[in-house]
Amino acid sequence: MSLTGTPFFATVIALTVIAVVLPLAVWSKVRGPAAVRAAVRVLMVVFAQVTAVAVVFVSVNRAEHFYASWSDLLGTGKYVTAAPDLGPDGLGGKKVEEAPKVRQQFQPVDGVGGRVRKTELDGKISGVKGDVMVWLPPQYDDPAYKDKKFPVVELIPGIPGTGKSWFQGLKVHEVLEPLMKSGKVQPFILVSPRAMLLGNGDTGCANLPGKVNADSWFSVDVRKMVVDNFRASDEARTWGVAGYSAGAYCAAKLAIAHPDRYSAAVSLSGYNDPGQEPSSLVAKDPELRRTHNLKNMLQATPTPPPVALWMSGAEQDGYLSGLDLKAIAKSPTTVHAEKVVGGHNLESWSKQLPQTFGWLSGVVKAP
Repeated sequence: MSLTGTPFFATVIALTVIAVVLPLAVWSKVRGPAAVRAAVRVLMVVFAQVTAVAVVFVSVNRAEHFYASWSDLLGTGKYVTAAPDLGPDGLGGKKVEEAPKVRQQFQPVDGVGGRVRKTELDGKISGVKGDVMVWLPPQYDDPAYKDKKFPVVELIPGIPGTGKSWFQGLKVHEVLEPLMKSGKVQPFILVSPRAMLLGNGDTGCANLPGKVNADSWFSVDVRKMVVDNFRASDEARTWGVAGYSAGAYCAAKLAIAHPDRYSAAVSLSGYNDPGQEPSSLVAKDPELRRTHNLKNMLQATPTPPPVALWMSGAEQDGYLSGLDLKAIAKSPTTVHAEKVVGGHNLESWSKQLPQTFGWLSGVVKAP
């Protein structure tokens, strides 16, 4: 049964009901020696507690979509087919413009309304194979826009989290569609790729030879797929990237590292030091942790990257990190730090979408 499906949810609820009713029905009827009676009653209590926790977990996961499948939950999914050393540019000597066109088939996404579609992408450069969700703005199929290309925002979830988290949890398409129709927000193509590539560990959107090329998955393979299948440009000025929590760190990092691929990033409750994420694979190596710290990355660039960063959150949950980057940023790099009221949760991030995408509309340009 699917982890997020109705049959499994109904089964968990039924077991929870049984776990509550069973002790009431047989508690005084348990027979045998005192030790046996005590053991049976303890097992009934434990069963009730386990099912209660399970029904809460399943209910929350169905709503927020932290784990899309049993393999996500257990960390057994296989999404890395190869992880060669691709060099500092993440291309491994290849030229994206010379690679064959990537043509994909897209299917509706269960449980998500609107025009959200999903495809399985085999990243030829990164060696990552995973799902990518795409939402097209309301203007995309309007005859008046039939010859127009659209700007793109790549959406990166936290850990745990899936592309579905942006659409089912934050409801990004439901929040933004009326704003796009009214002209308050640009009609962006929204793209959310798989971020959990190595079990439940956080890749930090890094290329780690021999393990995973997450950076090239997001910034090369996914971008090429979008350009090859939709009316989008590969110009950096037409691309933005946004993320929350661990995905916020990734979004800012991708923009700083690749100003030739992105012009702006939105970081919701992010951080500069990858060590702040307990499951970070990058933070396990002291040197990688140092070189992948956003402050060190920004200071190490030969010239200040022409990117705009939006970093928002509570004081200790993104805002101070934004101030730290703002203090060292040099033109043409710009950093906006926004202090917000709200917790480290999907509801808080969803409320920030109108403001952050309004900001993106001013810095990411239409092709």
